Amino acid sequence: MKSILKQAAVVAVALTMLTSCEATRNANNQQKGTAIGAAGGAIIGAVIGNNVGTKGDGGALGAVIGGVVGGAAGNVIGKRMDEQAKRIEQEIPGAEVERIDDGIVVNFDENSGVYFATNQYSINAASQQTLNGLAKVMTEYPQTNVLVVGHTDSTGSAEYNMTLSKNRAQAVTNYLVGQGIAAGRFTTQWYGEEQPKYTNETAEGRSKNRRVTLAIVPNQEMVNEAKQQAGEGQ
Repeated sequence: MKSILKQAAVVAVALTMLTSCEATRNANNQQKGTAIGAAGGAIIGAVIGNNVGTKGDGGALGAVIGGVVGGAAGNVIGKRMDEQAKRIEQEIPGAEVERIDDGIVVNFDENSGVYFATNQYSINAASQQTLNGLAKVMTEYPQTNVLVVGHTDSTGSAEYNMTLSKNRAQAVTNYLVGQGIAAGRFTTQWYGEEQPKYTNETAEGRSKNRRVTLAIVPNQEMVNEAKQQAGEGQ
């Protein structure tokens, strides 16, 4: 399990730390809030992949994700997001969970919880069980928004893959909304084969590129409450 921390002095660089158990181990994100800068680029890169920023996507997603909250309010938000990340790990043991900036990135590929048959985008029984666990945690933590992003490998035409990634991302969003999560909390994006996170030259890399990634970030209500609790005003 990986945890990615960002230092204020090098806001453009994400330092990846490997941990053996949970998202909060060795992270201490709530104390690290005072050292975090104002940009959210690390979480965007984790959601998109290697080619972050092409076609202006970085800026568009940055508006969805928002900036990182520093200071004492950042400590409050970090603690809440640490707790939520831990709950996701408890409910979905096979998921890849990362704490990045003020958010949580949950990556689902063929080996970690949400499965799609070849050329299909329906949510099967195994995937439903995984998403049910995620929906449970989202219900427990309503002060967050969710970015759902679909990707494919490079097999097949670019046009076909773009449509497939769209259908898979929307299938995940629709399923979670069907479990009672407010539709207004979701933003859904898709990139087909354009944003690989791994090499498409190997079967393992292609398998990992066939993924749906979620970024869970604080909504404005959580940010305002954290600032109020920290005595920082609005």
